[in-house]
Amino acid sequence: MADSVCRELIVKAIFICLLKLAFSYSFRSCIELPESNHKIFRCIKCHETDITTIVGDVFPTATNLTISRNNITYIQGQSFSHLPSLTSLVLDDNHIVNIHRDAFNNLQKLKTLNLSCNHISFLHRDVFNDLHNLTDLLLGNNNLKSIDMFLFSNLTNLNILDLRRNHLKNFSALVECITNLSSLIQLDLSFNYLTNLQHSSRLPNSLVRLYLSDNKLHKLGCDKSFLKYVKVLDLSDNTLLSSKSFKGLNLKNIKYLRLRFTNVSASKLLNYTKIQPRYVDFSGLKLKDRALTSLCFHLKVYQISKMILQSNSIGVLKKNTFCNCANITDVMDLSQNEIKSTGCLQFLHCQNQLKTLKIEHNHLTRLMFCNTSTQLDSMKNLSYRYNRILEVSGNAFSNTPKLTNLELNINIIAYLDHKALRGLKDLVTLRLDNNLLTDIYSDSFQDLTSLKTLNLRNNQLSVIFDYVFQNLSNLRILDLGGNKITQLKPHALDGLQRLAKLYLDRNRLKEIDGTLFGKLHATLQVLDLQANHILYYTEHTYSPFINMSKLLDLKLDGQQPNGINLLPCAFFRGLTSLKSLYLTNNHIIGFGAETFDDLKSLEYLTLDNSCVGIAQLKPGIFKNLRKLKTLSTENMGIKSFSEAVFGNLTGLKQLHLNRNAMMTLDISLLDKLTNLTYVDMRSCPLSCNCQNSDLQNWTIGSKRLQFPYLFSITCQDQPGSYFHNFLTNVCYLDIALYLFSSTFTFTILLTLIPLLYIKLYWKFKYSYYVFRSWFGEQWRRLKDQEEKYKYDAFISYNSADEDWVMEQLLPNLEGSSFQLCLHHRDFELGRDIVDNIVAAVYSSRKTICVVSQSFLRSEWCSLEIQLASYRLFQEMQDVLLLVFLEPIPERQLSTYHRMRKVMLKKTYLQWPGSDCSDPNSAKELFWNKLKRALRSSNTGSQEKQKMKEQNDQKRQDKEGADQEEREYFVNQTPVDDEVYYLMP
Repeated sequence: MADSVCRELIVKAIFICLLKLAFSYSFRSCIELPESNHKIFRCIKCHETDITTIVGDVFPTATNLTISRNNITYIQGQSFSHLPSLTSLVLDDNHIVNIHRDAFNNLQKLKTLNLSCNHISFLHRDVFNDLHNLTDLLLGNNNLKSIDMFLFSNLTNLNILDLRRNHLKNFSALVECITNLSSLIQLDLSFNYLTNLQHSSRLPNSLVRLYLSDNKLHKLGCDKSFLKYVKVLDLSDNTLLSSKSFKGLNLKNIKYLRLRFTNVSASKLLNYTKIQPRYVDFSGLKLKDRALTSLCFHLKVYQISKMILQSNSIGVLKKNTFCNCANITDVMDLSQNEIKSTGCLQFLHCQNQLKTLKIEHNHLTRLMFCNTSTQLDSMKNLSYRYNRILEVSGNAFSNTPKLTNLELNINIIAYLDHKALRGLKDLVTLRLDNNLLTDIYSDSFQDLTSLKTLNLRNNQLSVIFDYVFQNLSNLRILDLGGNKITQLKPHALDGLQRLAKLYLDRNRLKEIDGTLFGKLHATLQVLDLQANHILYYTEHTYSPFINMSKLLDLKLDGQQPNGINLLPCAFFRGLTSLKSLYLTNNHIIGFGAETFDDLKSLEYLTLDNSCVGIAQLKPGIFKNLRKLKTLSTENMGIKSFSEAVFGNLTGLKQLHLNRNAMMTLDISLLDKLTNLTYVDMRSCPLSCNCQNSDLQNWTIGSKRLQFPYLFSITCQDQPGSYFHNFLTNVCYLDIALYLFSSTFTFTILLTLIPLLYIKLYWKFKYSYYVFRSWFGEQWRRLKDQEEKYKYDAFISYNSADEDWVMEQLLPNLEGSSFQLCLHHRDFELGRDIVDNIVAAVYSSRKTICVVSQSFLRSEWCSLEIQLASYRLFQEMQDVLLLVFLEPIPERQLSTYHRMRKVMLKKTYLQWPGSDCSDPNSAKELFWNKLKRALRSSNTGSQEKQKMKEQNDQKRQDKEGADQEEREYFVNQTPVDDEVYYLMP
């Protein structure tokens, strides 16, 4: 047994490894949830209508698959057969009408199947046959009118069956379908068209929760013991259902019975069924005035922990209303009635053990002053939510001094008396949010020494005065968000010795007071300042967080009206423990290289919509963020994905780059970010040309990185084309064609040369001597011309670099008495361009090539550097100078063989960029070296000159040598040739 388990584990491990190596890590319609280890997938709002196309490329290791809000109408057979590990399959909110009988084959491990919110009207009896381990089946919100009696026959492990909101009418047929489901615990048939519970079979003994609300039940019509095992029964909103239907019914196991909005009499129900009153929800049974008094009298002999009386139109609560009731120990819920006043809760003076009172959704307008004559010492929780309370008077809660939880939120409280909360020393949670409070005072919370959570969100507070919270030494959470706060007084936060979370979002603060927040440095972990009016005008602002070394979460999103705009230098200094930073929607002009230097513990950073135009992220901006796991830079105008900016993010797992200006990605950098598992590039203008051919191959063949929705990324420069499959064959040399051409040519030559030798021997010999004579004369003419050069240097450059040539090169060289040859100025009009280039190269002592990316892409620049290199290698003269305007990787020079050959023999000059520590000195050194190189002679030493003369004499003596030997001599570069080295 152990050996088989080991073998299975080994096979799985090998399979996963092969999977990573063999499959592309991108999906046509789905995304894998980051860090789910190839197990959780979401396919939401896809454009495909074919389910097999949507899930066809999902990994076989998937355990959770959600396919929602699509246009699927049909599920084919074997649609998920390649996903044998699925345990949860969600197909809700589609347009599914039909499902093939074999659609769910090979899903033996499936436990949850959700088919709700579709248009299914029929299910084949065999459709669930393979789902032996299914525990949850959700078929709600469909068009089912009937169920085949064998539909669920193989679902022996089914626990939950949801059939709510269909068109089912025959309850007996439904019972026959489930009678053999020995594991069924919950059945939901709410919102159907059932008229009775007549049956020919029995419910499974395991069924404990049965929901039948919102049907057309007018009678039950079931066997007296039919529901004896059910513990939760919901029959609410069956308006025709009467008390007689329950006569003699066995409900001894019921733990919760809901009969809201039926025609059932509570008193008769208790008489007919002998059910325990503590398990009945008395909501919506028209219990008011006499009916409520009568019910209480009926319950007097019982022990009740919970009394739910919602939606009974109760308007007045008299002092003795509940005196005849049983002693309620835990909860009394009077919500959704018509109560206008509770007085001082005198109606509870007989209920001295009640712990929780809910009077929500009523018509209360005022909480009045209360004395201590009626003490409810057992009361712990009190809720007045969703009323119309305008005023809370002083000592309003004097009769409930032991409250730990008080909810006054979602009212219209405009006045809270100074002494309203007096005496609540045990209060732990106070909710005053969503009211109209304009002021809170220094003694408003004076007695709340045990308070841990204070919620004042969405009021009308504008100023937080000194010492308002001075007695709240145990407060952990303070929520002041959604007010109109413009100022916090210097001592506003005094006394908050243990505050961990402070919410000040959506206020009108214009600055972050470091002195004020610094008082919380020892405990504060969360600071929310979203959507305030914080704005800076200078980069040299003192960091407001300098002492907040315990802060873990900082939110500064969306400052109004137009963002922070200018982020000061070292703004986040001191936040050494920060884990999450939110800066979205701030339109920041620029980020300094040291902006995030102190955030060495940061794991989550979002900068979405935080730049203006094209973002120029400075090199090293993320240099200390080695623990960063998620970086979101959506719509920041980032133009390049460079190692200088992103290279230090070695711990990064998720990178969101969607809606930026990048046309390509540096795949070598992606390879270095070894922990990266998710890269989002949606809506980036990726170009579909040879520049991105390597990126295309890399993304499609990635072993570890997921590129969500890669197959939907279109080509910006080729409308109608997609990035994943644009043609790249023109970008690479076809090696097969190359070998065929070369071998074919070689074979033909071997065949023809003997024939031509025999037939045309004398013609070849004559032509050879004529060519030799012509070449020798041309050679001598060029050698003579060297002695009378017209220019000191010919400048080879691309028009894109013309500004640098005209503004930098020309003034510095011609200002030093050098004569330069330029295209637009010195080329002979009407002469062929190639002739002009040749004349310029050979009539200049040297050739200066101004190399840049644009230079390498120009055909004419390529010709010029080739001609200059011919002269360098053939004449053995130091005539070529290389000036690089920008750093260019060696791999981009791979196609320029002669340039690489020159660079191996010579160093080159690099134009100093703006990132130099002393650019002026660097530029001065650059010009000095270039001028020195121009002044150097093309001729070597006397020994070198003698050697050349001897070689010339040898060439003249060997008049009868064949052409191949002479060409070899001309093209061969002497090994010991001296080369002038330019210092970089």
